[in-house]
Amino acid sequence: MEDTIIPPPRELKGKRLYGYSMGDLGMMLSNMFGGVYIFQYYVYTINLDASLVSIGVSVQMLVSAIFGIIFGVIIDNKKPGKLGKRRPFLLIGLPVWFITSILTWFPPVAPEGNTLYFPTAIYFWVTILIRSISRSLLFNVYLSMLPEQSQTSKNRESVAAVRSAFSIIASVLALMFPLIIQSLLEDPKNAEWWKPSGKIVLFFIPIIGIGLAIFGLISVLLVFFAVDESFYKTNNNYISEKVSLKARIVQMGKPIRNNNFRYLILSGFFGGIAGKIVGQLVFPFQINVLNITSFGFYSYILISFFGKFAWYAFWMKMRKRNHIMKSYSTALVLSIIASFLGTLFFINFIPIEFQMVLYIITWSTMLGSMYSFPLFSIPLTAAMIHDAAEKSDEPDIDIAISRISGSYYGLAQFVRSLGPATASLFIGFVLAGQNKNNPYLIIMLFCSIGIFYLVYLILIKRIKVKHISFFDQPTIEEEKEKTIA
Repeated sequence: MEDTIIPPPRELKGKRLYGYSMGDLGMMLSNMFGGVYIFQYYVYTINLDASLVSIGVSVQMLVSAIFGIIFGVIIDNKKPGKLGKRRPFLLIGLPVWFITSILTWFPPVAPEGNTLYFPTAIYFWVTILIRSISRSLLFNVYLSMLPEQSQTSKNRESVAAVRSAFSIIASVLALMFPLIIQSLLEDPKNAEWWKPSGKIVLFFIPIIGIGLAIFGLISVLLVFFAVDESFYKTNNNYISEKVSLKARIVQMGKPIRNNNFRYLILSGFFGGIAGKIVGQLVFPFQINVLNITSFGFYSYILISFFGKFAWYAFWMKMRKRNHIMKSYSTALVLSIIASFLGTLFFINFIPIEFQMVLYIITWSTMLGSMYSFPLFSIPLTAAMIHDAAEKSDEPDIDIAISRISGSYYGLAQFVRSLGPATASLFIGFVLAGQNKNNPYLIIMLFCSIGIFYLVYLILIKRIKVKHISFFDQPTIEEEKEKTIA
């Protein structure tokens, strides 16, 4: 009787590791640029009312979330072809995402005195809706590849570290470009399209949008070539199954019954609300609370760059010394404290020097912790999927993961998208009309972030999962060999 040769666990290393992780740099760079500046661009330059912009952003997030689940199930049940199982979907979604990522920055302007101009609103809604659906496909494919491509805990941690670093770089660059443009404006508070400052915005921002879309296109192609799905050809146990619509709906519901995963995706919902508020307040906070002009906008670039990387290095050390959940919880606690410190901005008589120190402390802590969350959430999510695959009836772990990965990531993307959608509506209606320049409402929104992170923390504390190995934890193989003391 022949012995069955078990192939070694697959890992992403070297060029393949960085090629795969480019998705977090290229796609995230373009998406973050839109996420942090599209509200500012359409409300303060294109002259569209904040409520209409927020409705569009929220609806596209909800639609994207729904399609995230649908795409996840479709991808899970696709029969592997010459190009693999998931890789071909990158080529399907990429052209649509690329074109709409450019068109978003070329809307018809709303006339002076008519912020409720529906031709502009409809153009905005349609372009971001199509863009978000294609983006949903790309991200679902990108994320659901990880459990199959990286099968060891240590390698998942390496992937998480590189992806987190790339996400930080993307966030810094995505904000740096519009901040440079803002610094060129004579009157940042009055940058409507018919005014001199607005004309500068209308000229440069679309150029930046085109450049970032091209970079995103190249990055997705790098992901495509970095991922190897040839193992499907050598896996004789793999059988493609046709699943009915009813069975697909049932498949979508399976991750919900996983208690740990349910806590994780619910935490992602509240984290999504907090993150969206942070992103959309960057420019209103600088302009209307701190009254920053000209080169003062560069202060945020320094805060963003040094704050994020300093905290990133700190959390990299912390996660090696402590249990993953302890480090994760500590990062959330610091974000909560930083948000509540924002109440000090309500005090009118404090010197501008103190305001700037407070600004540096609160925003750098918030941003640094927020962009370090993937160091914990990425391996945590992959571990949960691995754990669910082991508990399934399918004996082949590769097949089990391939059948559930898309559903898990699709559901996670769905719930996570509900957070920013909710936040966008919240911000849009709070800052509608003349309220868009109200500093007290902007400060209130900033302080509300701490409440959402507090709920996030409560949910994270309830998670217990294996398949996570840090320096104080044994790997799965070591766990089997370990004797009970």
